[in-house]
Amino acid sequence: MTRRPNIVLIITDQQRYDTIAALGFPHAITPTLDRLVREGTSFDSCYISAASCVPARASLFSGLYPHTNGVICNLDGWRRSWVERLAASGYRCVNVGKMHTWPMDAQCGFHQRLIVENKERIRKFTGSEFIDEWDKALATHRLERPLRMDYRKLPDYKERLGAFEWALPDDLHSDNFTGDLAAWWIKKYAPTDEPIFLQIGFPGPHPPYDPTRSAIEQYEGRDIPVRAVNDADTESQPAAFDALRRRSVELEADAIAYSLEPSLESRKRQRAYYLANVTMIDKKVGDILAALEAKGLLENSIVMFTSDHGDTLGDHGQSQKWTMYEQVVRVPLVVWGPGRIPAAARVDQLVQHMDIGPTILEWAGVEVPAYMEAESLHKYFSGEKADGRPYVFTELGPDNVLEKIKFMTMIRSRDWKLVHFLGSEEGQLFDLRDDPHEERNLWLEPAVASEKQSLQDEIFRWRMESQIRSRDWMADFR
Repeated sequence: MTRRPNIVLIITDQQRYDTIAALGFPHAITPTLDRLVREGTSFDSCYISAASCVPARASLFSGLYPHTNGVICNLDGWRRSWVERLAASGYRCVNVGKMHTWPMDAQCGFHQRLIVENKERIRKFTGSEFIDEWDKALATHRLERPLRMDYRKLPDYKERLGAFEWALPDDLHSDNFTGDLAAWWIKKYAPTDEPIFLQIGFPGPHPPYDPTRSAIEQYEGRDIPVRAVNDADTESQPAAFDALRRRSVELEADAIAYSLEPSLESRKRQRAYYLANVTMIDKKVGDILAALEAKGLLENSIVMFTSDHGDTLGDHGQSQKWTMYEQVVRVPLVVWGPGRIPAAARVDQLVQHMDIGPTILEWAGVEVPAYMEAESLHKYFSGEKADGRPYVFTELGPDNVLEKIKFMTMIRSRDWKLVHFLGSEEGQLFDLRDDPHEERNLWLEPAVASEKQSLQDEIFRWRMESQIRSRDWMADFR
C-alpha cells in the first residue's frame, strides 16, 4: 500500500500572481519557486474567495464561500477548519507562521501552532497585545518590531509608500524568522513514522514592505514594470472605491503613507522592495525543501505554494487589497510532488483558491464533506479532461478600511468581470478580451446591458445553489 504523502502548504500574505519569474515575469528573482514551476503544475487562473486576509483564509480552510461561513471581513472571527479531519485521520498537523485565525491562537485542528502574525500590528485585542513566537525572539535580543510610529520619524516617510529597509538583524526579519522556524521544526520534531501536514504562513510580502539590505541590492538597477494610472480609470470607479483611496491616505494602514498621486520614483521603489521581500521568502522556501530532504521526507511530500490575495501596489490608484482587480483576486498556485504531480504543466482553467482544501483531503484519503463548495483539483493531475469552473467568485464585506459598502461580489468568466455592490446602483463591468487591464468600466454602457444582466443573473443562481449545497455545513463546525 502506498504511503500517504506528507503535505506542505506554504501561504504568503498579499503576493500578486506576477511575482514568479518562471511564470513569465522575469523582473522577479525567484530561483526556488522557478524550480517548483519547472518540476510541478502551476495554476495560472486561481482566484481567491475574499479580497482580504481573514475571510480569504477562513474560506480556504473551510471550503466555503464567505457568504456561507459568515466570515466576510478582517474583523470577523473563525477557529475551525478541515484540518481537524486530517488530524483525526492520523496526520501530524502543525502550523508555523501566520494563519490569521481569530482568536489568533485558535487551534483550528492543528496539534501544534508556532504563531507569527502580522509584521506591524498596533491594534490591541481583549485589552492586551497578542504575543507570538517572533515577539518572544525579538524580546530575547532586547529588540522590538518596528511600528508605523517608528517609520514616521524618517524624513522621507511620506514618499516611501510603506517601503523601508529592515533595520534589525537579518535573521530576525519576520519572514526569515518564520522560514528558519519551520526548517528547525522539520529537523528537530517532524516525525518519520506518520504523515505530516505542515502549513507555513509567511507574513510577507504584506506591508510594511521591509526587505533586508542584501535583498534590496539584488533589485538595484533592475527593470521593474510599473503601469501608469490614467484619470479615466480612477474617475469611473464606484464611489466606494474612491472613498477607499482617500481612506488609504488618511489611515496609513500598515505604515503606508499613501498618496492619491504618488511619484513614479516612489512607486518603483515600493515595487522593488515588495519583490525583494518575495525573493527573501523564495530563499526560505529553498531552506524548507532542504530540511525536508535532509530528514528523508521530501521524496514522499507534496508541496503547495500560494498566497491569500494580492496587492494593487498603486495600480488603478489603489493601495493594498479590498478591490476586485486582477492584482488582488488572482494569486499564484504551484503544486509540486515527484511521481504524483505532472512536471512543467500549466493549467489555465478557472479555479477557486479554496479548492486547495478538498484536494488535500483526497491526497490524505479523507472523505470530502458533501457541503463543501470547494472542488478538488485532482483531475488536473490525473490527465483526465478538465473544463474548469465556468465562473469564479470573490466577496467582501465592510471593515475599518473599506467602509462605504454593504457587501461586494465579483463574478468572473473567461472573458468578462462584473463587480456588484449591494444596495448601490453603481458597479463595475469589464470586457477582459478588449480591456485586460480593467481600465474601462462598461457598467453604464447600453451596448453591453445584456452581458451585465446575464452576469447578475448568474450571481443570483449561484447564491441559491450555494444555500442548498452548503446547508449541512454547521454540523461540522459546532
